[in-house]
Amino acid sequence: MAEPIYAATSTSWGGRAGRVVSSDNRVDLALSIPKGMGGDDGPGTNPEQLFASGYAACFHSALQLIARQRKVDIGESAVSVTVGLAPGAGGGFDLSARIEGQLPGVDAATGRDLLDAAHQVCPYSRATSGNIPVELVFVEDE
Repeated sequence: MAEPIYAATSTSWGGRAGRVVSSDNRVDLALSIPKGMGGDDGPGTNPEQLFASGYAACFHSALQLIARQRKVDIGESAVSVTVGLAPGAGGGFDLSARIEGQLPGVDAATGRDLLDAAHQVCPYSRATSGNIPVELVFVEDE
């Protein structure tokens, strides 16, 4: 494996009902358990929101790279990622992800092609490939 060009470290105290802080203190967040998971739905975030946020930003960057390479303008684009958590077979929990790409002014065939190509280069997509179900959705202009 190649030497990393960047590495990030975060530490959690208290798990889902605690706190998470990055080594440079740029991230310092309270964590709360959502009501749907039996928690108090407190004011903090949760691991699924953090994963969805990171995945959305990473995937959008990969999408911008692919669009630039193909000379397609996606300047007003947006990427939303929904991370699901469900009981797994035999205990534990499983994740899923739904990636929605909004590419105003881009036709559906081109948009789907860009999403598929971004999915091949995004580090989050590559890390989850074959591990969790991921659905790619091109959002049509309204």
